[in-house]
Amino acid sequence: MPADTTATPQPGDPGEAEDRARLESVTSLAKRRGFVFQSSEIYGGLNAVWDYGPLGVRLRRNVRDSWWRRVVDLREDVEGLECSILMNPQVWVASGHVDTFADPLVDCLGACHMRWRADQLASDRCPNCGGPLSPPRQFNLMFRTFVGPVEDASATVYLRPETAQGMFVNFRNVLQTSRQRLPFGIAQIGRSFRNEISPGNFIFRCREFEQMEMEWFCAPGEDEEWFRYWCDDQREWIRQLGVRDANLRMRPHTPQELAHYARAATDIEYRFPFGWGELEGIARRGDYDLRRHQEVSGKDLTYPDPATGGHTLPVVVEPAVSLERLVITLLLDAYQEEEVRGERRVVLRLAPQVAPYQVAVLPLSKRPELVEPARRLAADLRRQLATDYDETQSIGRRYRRQDEIGTPLCVTLDFDTLSDGAATIRGRDTMDQVRVGLERIGDACRDRLTGASVGGV
Repeated sequence: MPADTTATPQPGDPGEAEDRARLESVTSLAKRRGFVFQSSEIYGGLNAVWDYGPLGVRLRRNVRDSWWRRVVDLREDVEGLECSILMNPQVWVASGHVDTFADPLVDCLGACHMRWRADQLASDRCPNCGGPLSPPRQFNLMFRTFVGPVEDASATVYLRPETAQGMFVNFRNVLQTSRQRLPFGIAQIGRSFRNEISPGNFIFRCREFEQMEMEWFCAPGEDEEWFRYWCDDQREWIRQLGVRDANLRMRPHTPQELAHYARAATDIEYRFPFGWGELEGIARRGDYDLRRHQEVSGKDLTYPDPATGGHTLPVVVEPAVSLERLVITLLLDAYQEEEVRGERRVVLRLAPQVAPYQVAVLPLSKRPELVEPARRLAADLRRQLATDYDETQSIGRRYRRQDEIGTPLCVTLDFDTLSDGAATIRGRDTMDQVRVGLERIGDACRDRLTGASVGGV
């Protein structure tokens, strides 16, 4: 499998302290506002395993829905699939994971006894204590468990390290039931598990994560053109999520780092505070996967071409992205601190289509004559838009709270509302305010959210 080539800033690099502070600020905000929590925190947590709070669930769902709509719903040539996490262990023998899905592991022989990935170290000394390191040995990253009451080798199964193999082993089923013709794709969103040696950088590298993958099957000789197509398509989708293009780059893999199955691969990388890192990978997998599963299972996985009467083994292009890495990218890219009228303001400039809430309804006071119409308005808006309601603390504090969680619009009902039947719509980024009649609030909010440029609500 390809090595993770994430670059790490070295001590003394310009901007290192600022980058580290930015990551710490986003990590703190994520917990404080309910995006991400440490799993099992009351018991001390579990390293590199995370839970997602009320806002994190909303953000993840929005990103997930956006990918599915672009890749599946708006196309007639991609079918969806949901495969089980546990699979026959022969799947992982055929795919090469049992023999090759490993990283080089070294142990510190000095004072700290920590373990490291050898390919991520800049020297042969321990980064933590400076002690000597053991010779590297290969460490398989798949989690193992057992099926049935007896824990022996015959009952061993694996938690899947990727979702791709479920789509390959179901290729014939999908082909027969969907009546698709080459080229076509199979897409899946689901959990994967990797026993990482050196997880870290918040949710960038986890042991349990969610993947959004698509296997694009095409005729031999067509994969290079489709490879370029999916590279361009996925970069444009990430940009439409609100990620600034200046922070993205395409990095082709060198021949030395290509996976054993890959003819070519390109990573869409983001400029993280800890260096450039993979956000999404697009690979030309050739016919390796279908050929291996055909060989090991003995089942025919060729494509019967009615036009020629012949059979061919399709080749594959695979766009694969981690939902966790998209979430941390969106938070980092949207996070800004600024001074407004002598006060520090933290704002998440999330694009409206991914923000946990699109609008918040805020009555100026808790008096019933304002709370009742405000709650009615919020209930009406919820039928159209993701809507929050907040009546606690001063209006200034509530604005800051909504700014910090990325809500593009706030609607404030004040005492003038009782006489003029209107409310104030405030934009998150410009903080401009406009008075709109209550009967037109929904339309006005939709117009502003739809017509807003990224970061300009």
